[in-house]
Amino acid sequence: MNITIYAVGKIKESFYRQAVDEYAKRLGRYCKLKIVEVADEKTPDHTGPVQTAQIKDREGERLLARIRDGTFLITLALDGEKMDSIAFSEKIHQLGLHGKSDIGFVIGGSLGLSDAVSERADLSVSFSDMTFPHQLMRVILMEQIYRAYRIMTNEPYHK
Repeated sequence: MNITIYAVGKIKESFYRQAVDEYAKRLGRYCKLKIVEVADEKTPDHTGPVQTAQIKDREGERLLARIRDGTFLITLALDGEKMDSIAFSEKIHQLGLHGKSDIGFVIGGSLGLSDAVSERADLSVSFSDMTFPHQLMRVILMEQIYRAYRIMTNEPYHK
C-alpha cells in the first residue's frame, strides 16, 4: 500500500524531525510512505475572514496540485469522524481490501484547510477535539498509522 502524507509547512524542530524519521523507518515494513510538503503562507497577526480564506485557498491550491488522481484522500480536521485506533486500523485495512492502494492524509496549515481540499476529501478524521501544532500532528498521524499496521498484523504494541 502507498501512503502519502501531504502537509503544509516544513518541520523545523529537530526533535519532531527525529520522530518523523523514526516512524518512517518503522513504517517501511508495512507500506511505501511518502511525505509531500507544500509551502505555508505567512500569516500576519489578526487576520480577518477574507485574508484567512485567501491564505487557506493558496495553501489548498498547492496541496491539490500534488495530490494524484485516484488517491483516497483523508483530511485531518477538528470536525472529522472520530474513531479509536482499532477502528482506524480497520478503515485502512478495508480500503486495501477494496482496491484502494493509494491513501493520502492531509495536514493543513495553522489556519486549517481550504474548502476545496475539504471537498476533495473522501473522508475527514479527527484525532481529538484539541488543536495540535501541525508539526506535532504529523508525528501523531505517523504513530497512529504505525499502530494501525501493528493491529492489522496482530503484532504487539503498547496500549
